[in-house]
Amino acid sequence: MSSKQAPRVHAAIACLQRLTDLFAERRQQLARSVKLSDQQWAALEEISSEHFMPSLFARQRESSAAAVSKILRQLLQKDLVSVRLGAPDGRQRRYELTAKGKRCIEGLRREREAAIRAVWIGFDNAGLDAFTRFGTRLAQRLAHYAESVKEGT
Repeated sequence: MSSKQAPRVHAAIACLQRLTDLFAERRQQLARSVKLSDQQWAALEEISSEHFMPSLFARQRESSAAAVSKILRQLLQKDLVSVRLGAPDGRQRRYELTAKGKRCIEGLRREREAAIRAVWIGFDNAGLDAFTRFGTRLAQRLAHYAESVKEGT
């Protein structure tokens, strides 16, 4: 990296870190607004997709089955989800949103859309397109680098 480019690179990294922190903070604010943790919200979103599998959710989140079970028990206690034995053999459990859970997720989605409108609408299309192109290239390069480092160890 050239000495002229170094300050720009470090400024871009600092900007990305600030964006990441702000997105995480806003997500926590949204979750707290309906008395959920970020993890509970993520599970509720997955359950609302109707293809929820606790073991897959645990793997995707790099979490343990026990941690996911705890989150599911919390959602059951809050009456946001219900569970029943799945067909045909009854070994799998099917989680579904209750009416209260549906209202909760709809409220979260409305709040998220309001935040998107307040923050993102008003940027010009060219700026949004440039941001998306840059972000996509950056994500690809980060993923490639992470994979190459993983393979090297």
